[in-house]
Amino acid sequence: MNANVNLANLAEFHQQSIVGHLGIEFLEATDAHLTARMPVDERTQQPFGILHGGASVVLAESLGSVASVLRIDTNTHRAVGLEINANHIRSVSSGWVYGKCTPIHLGRTTHVWDIRITDEAERLVCVSRLTIAIIAAR
Repeated sequence: MNANVNLANLAEFHQQSIVGHLGIEFLEATDAHLTARMPVDERTQQPFGILHGGASVVLAESLGSVASVLRIDTNTHRAVGLEINANHIRSVSSGWVYGKCTPIHLGRTTHVWDIRITDEAERLVCVSRLTIAIIAAR
Protein backbone atom coordinates (compact mmCIF):
# COMPACT_ATOMS: atom_id res chain seq x y z
CA MET A 1 0.00 0.00 0.00
CA ASN A 2 1.06 3.60 -0.59
CA ALA A 3 3.10 4.61 2.47
CA ASN A 4 2.45 8.32 1.74
CA VAL A 5 -1.27 7.96 2.48
CA ASN A 6 -2.82 7.22 5.87
CA LEU A 7 -6.24 7.71 7.45
CA ALA A 8 -5.26 10.99 9.12
CA ASN A 9 -4.07 12.69 5.95
CA LEU A 10 -7.05 11.29 4.01
CA ALA A 11 -9.36 13.29 6.28
CA GLU A 12 -7.30 16.45 5.81
CA PHE A 13 -6.96 15.95 2.04
CA HIS A 14 -10.74 15.56 1.61
CA GLN A 15 -11.79 18.34 4.01
CA GLN A 16 -12.87 20.73 1.22
CA SER A 17 -14.18 18.08 -1.18
CA ILE A 18 -17.53 16.31 -1.44
CA VAL A 19 -16.15 13.67 0.96
CA GLY A 20 -15.70 16.31 3.66
CA HIS A 21 -18.99 18.07 2.88
CA LEU A 22 -20.95 14.82 3.25
CA GLY A 23 -19.16 13.84 6.47
CA ILE A 24 -17.55 10.67 5.10
CA GLU A 25 -14.93 9.23 7.45
CA PHE A 26 -12.36 6.64 6.41
CA LEU A 27 -12.10 3.98 9.13
CA GLU A 28 -9.70 1.21 8.11
CA ALA A 29 -7.24 0.57 5.31
CA THR A 30 -5.68 -2.86 4.81
CA ASP A 31 -4.33 -4.78 1.84
CA ALA A 32 -7.68 -6.61 1.71
CA HIS A 33 -10.17 -3.74 2.05
CA LEU A 34 -10.92 -0.09 2.78
CA THR A 35 -13.83 0.95 4.96
CA ALA A 36 -15.58 4.26 5.61
CA ARG A 37 -18.81 5.54 7.10
CA MET A 38 -21.20 8.31 6.13
CA PRO A 39 -23.93 9.96 8.20
CA VAL A 40 -27.53 9.77 7.10
CA ASP A 41 -28.63 13.35 7.82
CA GLU A 42 -29.73 16.51 6.01
CA ARG A 43 -26.54 16.44 3.88
CA THR A 44 -27.19 12.95 2.51
CA GLN A 45 -30.99 12.54 2.58
CA GLN A 46 -33.39 13.13 -0.25
CA PRO A 47 -36.55 15.23 0.36
CA PHE A 48 -38.51 12.23 1.73
CA GLY A 49 -36.02 11.80 4.57
CA ILE A 50 -34.17 8.70 3.37
CA LEU A 51 -30.61 8.25 2.16
CA HIS A 52 -30.20 9.68 -1.34
CA GLY A 53 -28.98 7.09 -3.83
CA GLY A 54 -26.49 9.60 -5.18
CA ALA A 55 -24.93 9.92 -1.72
CA SER A 56 -24.44 6.14 -1.68
CA VAL A 57 -22.73 6.40 -5.07
CA VAL A 58 -20.47 9.19 -3.76
CA LEU A 59 -19.48 6.93 -0.85
CA ALA A 60 -18.83 4.01 -3.21
CA GLU A 61 -16.78 6.03 -5.69
CA SER A 62 -14.82 7.71 -2.92
CA LEU A 63 -13.94 4.34 -1.40
CA GLY A 64 -12.83 2.86 -4.72
CA SER A 65 -10.86 5.92 -5.75
CA VAL A 66 -9.01 6.09 -2.47
CA ALA A 67 -8.41 2.32 -2.50
CA SER A 68 -6.76 2.71 -5.91
CA VAL A 69 -4.67 5.68 -4.73
CA LEU A 70 -3.42 3.47 -1.91
CA ARG A 71 -2.05 1.05 -4.53
CA ILE A 72 -0.36 3.38 -7.03
CA ASP A 73 2.61 5.73 -7.11
CA THR A 74 0.86 9.11 -6.94
CA ASN A 75 4.03 10.84 -8.16
CA THR A 76 3.60 9.24 -11.58
CA HIS A 77 -0.05 8.14 -11.80
CA ARG A 78 -3.61 9.16 -10.97
CA ALA A 79 -6.71 7.08 -10.27
CA VAL A 80 -9.90 8.33 -11.96
CA GLY A 81 -13.38 6.87 -12.12
CA LEU A 82 -14.25 5.21 -15.41
CA GLU A 83 -17.59 3.51 -14.69
CA ILE A 84 -19.80 2.93 -11.67
CA ASN A 85 -23.07 1.14 -11.09
CA ALA A 86 -25.15 0.78 -7.97
CA ASN A 87 -28.14 -1.21 -6.86
CA HIS A 88 -30.05 0.31 -3.95
CA ILE A 89 -31.44 -2.51 -1.80
CA ARG A 90 -32.78 -0.95 1.39
CA SER A 91 -33.65 2.56 2.58
CA VAL A 92 -32.08 4.21 5.63
CA SER A 93 -33.48 7.30 7.35
CA SER A 94 -30.95 8.05 10.10
CA GLY A 95 -27.69 7.00 11.71
CA TRP A 96 -24.68 5.88 9.70
CA VAL A 97 -24.04 3.72 6.67
CA TYR A 98 -20.78 1.81 6.31
CA GLY A 99 -18.97 1.04 3.08
CA LYS A 100 -16.49 -1.77 2.55
CA CYS A 101 -14.44 -1.78 -0.64
CA THR A 102 -12.64 -4.93 -1.83
CA PRO A 103 -10.68 -5.52 -5.05
CA ILE A 104 -12.03 -7.58 -7.92
CA HIS A 105 -9.18 -6.77 -10.33
CA LEU A 106 -5.96 -4.80 -9.81
CA GLY A 107 -4.35 -4.36 -13.22
CA ARG A 108 -1.73 -2.00 -14.57
CA THR A 109 -4.26 0.34 -16.24
CA THR A 110 -7.55 -0.51 -14.52
CA HIS A 111 -8.79 -1.45 -11.08
CA VAL A 112 -12.25 -2.91 -10.46
CA TRP A 113 -13.79 -2.68 -6.98
CA ASP A 114 -16.74 -4.24 -5.18
CA ILE A 115 -18.32 -1.87 -2.66
CA ARG A 116 -20.96 -3.03 -0.17
CA ILE A 117 -22.81 -0.42 1.87
CA THR A 118 -24.63 -1.54 5.01
CA ASP A 119 -26.65 0.11 7.77
CA GLU A 120 -25.81 0.05 11.48
CA ALA A 121 -27.51 -3.36 11.79
CA GLU A 122 -25.22 -4.68 9.01
CA ARG A 123 -28.12 -5.01 6.56
CA LEU A 124 -27.22 -4.48 2.90
CA VAL A 125 -28.22 -1.01 1.69
CA CYS A 126 -26.38 -0.75 -1.63
CA VAL A 127 -24.04 -2.83 -3.75
CA SER A 128 -21.79 -1.10 -6.26
CA ARG A 129 -19.07 -1.95 -8.75
CA LEU A 130 -16.53 0.70 -9.73
CA THR A 131 -13.93 0.67 -12.50
CA ILE A 132 -10.98 2.99 -12.05
CA ALA A 133 -8.61 4.03 -14.84
CA ILE A 134 -4.94 4.38 -13.86
CA ILE A 135 -3.52 7.24 -15.92
CA ALA A 136 -0.19 9.05 -16.10
CA ALA A 137 0.07 12.15 -13.91
CA ARG A 138 0.47 15.47 -15.74
